[in-house]
Amino acid sequence: MKRRMLLILLFAVIIAASIGCTALLEGDFLTEAPYSIPPYEKPPEEQIEVPNYEALIDEILKLIMQHEDTGNMYANNYDGNVSADVERACQEIQKNHPIGAYAVSGITGETKRIVSIYEIAISIEYKRSKQQLDSLVNVSTQRFLRTELLSAMSNYNDEAVFRTSLNITESDIAGYIREAYYQNPRRIVMMPVVAVETHPESGDDRILELRFGYMEQAGILKQYGSNLAERYVRRNALQAIGDTDAEILLSLANNLVASTSYDEGTAQAISVHGAQNFAATAYGALANGNAVGEGFAMAYKALCDELGLDCRVVLGYRSGRVHAWNIVSLFGDYYHIDVAMCAVNGIETAFLKSDGDFAEFYLWDYDNTVRCRGTLSYEDIVGIEEPEDLDDSDAETTETGNAAPGGGSDGTPDEKPAGESGTYEEQPGQPGDDDEASEEPNG
Repeated sequence: MKRRMLLILLFAVIIAASIGCTALLEGDFLTEAPYSIPPYEKPPEEQIEVPNYEALIDEILKLIMQHEDTGNMYANNYDGNVSADVERACQEIQKNHPIGAYAVSGITGETKRIVSIYEIAISIEYKRSKQQLDSLVNVSTQRFLRTELLSAMSNYNDEAVFRTSLNITESDIAGYIREAYYQNPRRIVMMPVVAVETHPESGDDRILELRFGYMEQAGILKQYGSNLAERYVRRNALQAIGDTDAEILLSLANNLVASTSYDEGTAQAISVHGAQNFAATAYGALANGNAVGEGFAMAYKALCDELGLDCRVVLGYRSGRVHAWNIVSLFGDYYHIDVAMCAVNGIETAFLKSDGDFAEFYLWDYDNTVRCRGTLSYEDIVGIEEPEDLDDSDAETTETGNAAPGGGSDGTPDEKPAGESGTYEEQPGQPGDDDEASEEPNG
């Protein structure tokens, strides 16, 4: 009996265990596993990695040079505080970097951390166009800067923008512009009014922004320039006659006097050199036949340049009034020639004169001007030209009509020789008393 009961109990246990295992296999159950960090995924290819502050600056500047409004980059294993550096870089570029100070009106950056990397979003607002950015020229020497200024002035550009580490002031720029103008009367019809702005205002690395102003539109001035060089300068320079440089210089002066009138009224009204008045230009003298002293001087230099004769423009005063004339090199000496006063008082009064001859009525930058000490005179040249034929020669040159100016031999500003200057500004310290009264017309 006991054995039977034991067997029944054992069978019941087996049945219960079987039912429990089946329920366990058929039911839901929960398992637990340790958490693992997902593998690192590289950001999209268009995003650039910046490992440090210098790289961050460089990438933002690239966005500006491409004139992009927005840009994305990321930082992984960055050397520094990403958020603080982004804010600092935006301020640094806009205020102190030449490109940012010139082109950007606003720049911001946002950072977002995603696990172990930072996404950086840059937003930029501009005050300059992409064309203006693309036209920026890097200059490392003063000579190259002069060449670029000459090109901009010859094309009558509205502006020119240079990036440079040269220590150049606004006064230096004004001097380069005057030099380019007075040395190249064939290429530049009129000297511009120039406004200079620097970005940033101080520092070793800056952008110089030059804005040019003219009384005529660029297209009109370009056409005048083309006519000046081709129709007037070349044609009239070739009409000069003579077997020596002295004879050619006299012939050029005679032709210019015969074809151009001295404008006394305009001369009284003009109070500065480089005035935007055609009477003060080579074009006014040669194309319009009307000029003040500066116009005569620019025209005479243009004609001499066309023939390869050494001629310079002198800026100064005559009897206390703004005036300009020329200095020429002849047989190893230098001489003053004032073609405007040749037209007023006779060619013998102002042709091939020494410093002493001009000391009474003229004032110029004597210390920075070559000394004119030659001994030749108008009478000497007339003697070479056989005085008995002078009247016929004068008649012939009068029939040639208007003469035209020429420019520099290669069109680029030359470096000034030691102790010499391509243009000469008024300055005291020369012989003679300019305040004495003169019976001759001035200007």
